[in-house]
Amino acid sequence: MIKKRVFLLTLISGGLVAALVSCSSPTVKYGDPTSAKPISTDFGSNDLQQTANSMVNSMLTFPPVVELTRNRRPIIEVSKVNNKTMQHIDTQSLTDSIRTKLLRSGKFRFTDRSSDKQTIEEIRAQQESGLNDQNTVTQFGQQYSAEFILVSNLSEIKQRNEDVIDVYYKFTMSLKNLKTGILEWSDEQEIRKIKER
Repeated sequence: MIKKRVFLLTLISGGLVAALVSCSSPTVKYGDPTSAKPISTDFGSNDLQQTANSMVNSMLTFPPVVELTRNRRPIIEVSKVNNKTMQHIDTQSLTDSIRTKLLRSGKFRFTDRSSDKQTIEEIRAQQESGLNDQNTVTQFGQQYSAEFILVSNLSEIKQRNEDVIDVYYKFTMSLKNLKTGILEWSDEQEIRKIKER
């Protein structure tokens, strides 16, 4: 009889613990990657998408750039976005989004300085391993050079008092002709986020 009561109490206690644990477990669900609802004043995913879209559209519709890309695809180096904010922001992701959108436009070709180390290693391996047909081995000094460089900066100004946090972001992007030094295009995108208590 006592064993049955202990067994029932153990069973009930275990069930209660399991129920409490399942009630307090966090839920995970998919969200809309294009959602525009901010949850903080930090630079977020929607800000990244909005900035990349705005800048690429501005550049592609600028009349001199339209003329420049009418009959050919100029070669561009996209420099990593400079983060001049106080936040940790994945500027490589923002850089990649801009490059991908420009590449999908079909108007440009790109060099990629970020993979130079791997490129050098691969060319050396082709030349020195003895495994490759020497008629197909890539030679040093044969890669095309960029004609333009795309440079971007992200900055912020934050103001706060007891009731309000006001954060202003400015994203500036410029296209420079490497041969002439002429700035062919430049634009900026502004974002302001306000949090009230």
